Amino acid sequence: MNYKKIFRSQQLRFEILHLLRWVPDSWMLPLQYKIKLGRWPNLKSPKRWTEKLQLYKMYYRNPVMPRCVDKYEVRKYIEEKGLSEYLVELYGVWENANDIDFNSLPNSFVLKTTDGGGGENVIIVSDKTKENLQVIRNKLNSWLDRKNVNAGREWAYTGIRKSQIIAEQLLVNVKYPEAGVEDFKILCFDGEVKYIIVDKDRYINHKRNFYSPQWKRKCVTTDHEQFEDYYPKPENFEKMLELAHELSKDFPFVRVDLYNVCGKIYFGELTFYPWTGYVQFSPDSFDFELGEFMDCSSFIIKK
Repeated sequence: MNYKKIFRSQQLRFEILHLLRWVPDSWMLPLQYKIKLGRWPNLKSPKRWTEKLQLYKMYYRNPVMPRCVDKYEVRKYIEEKGLSEYLVELYGVWENANDIDFNSLPNSFVLKTTDGGGGENVIIVSDKTKENLQVIRNKLNSWLDRKNVNAGREWAYTGIRKSQIIAEQLLVNVKYPEAGVEDFKILCFDGEVKYIIVDKDRYINHKRNFYSPQWKRKCVTTDHEQFEDYYPKPENFEKMLELAHELSKDFPFVRVDLYNVCGKIYFGELTFYPWTGYVQFSPDSFDFELGEFMDCSSFIIKK
């Protein structure tokens, strides 16, 4: 069921979810899973990764996680890990878009709210002289503090102190600037890298491939088609795996997002609930394969 076609207004969807905030996670998450994927999850004896992610949202409570999902606070977390060299340059942070002095910013940059997720609440400015700055301000302010409606019941986001706005360096694809840089999303379980997702041409013809740590392509699709052309193993690939291990070893699962531009590695974000756990893999067996890597025994509450 595509509920977005039924309730086309995002604001209306948020209002409905806000009214349903009293419904416990143990009821709401299976219902959302059923609506999204057309099947009920097995949460008593989960085998699928998507099922285990629902339990992850429901029960796993690591106090570090809210810092890690806040796009400003995570920078401090990375610095504390001694990995500040991998951070994208920060130009500024504000609590209101009306306080942004665009004259102090370079000609190109990225604006985002600190509590956005799933690629949402991001504005890419390639040439600020061609932008309506007031429209940008209005849009950013409309996004502030939207996480008071936790649509996917993603616990980590509920601990974010306050929604803010940050401006960061715009990373550029040297060969195809309009396509955006490739995004390496590294699936890690207890610090072990199991798969690397490569998102390519995100802004023109978004496609996605899965690779093993040995850089063997896995024939898997999600909500985007695979790209068939040969994609070489990135420069400094082993260093990327080391960085992913260091950032993921404290969690049963986390996706470590990195960029690799002209051989330089940049940190992107840490994602604990990819696709909110509502993703249909093809083949379906891949859901079970990922599920084998995730051990829920340390945090599942048995009644």
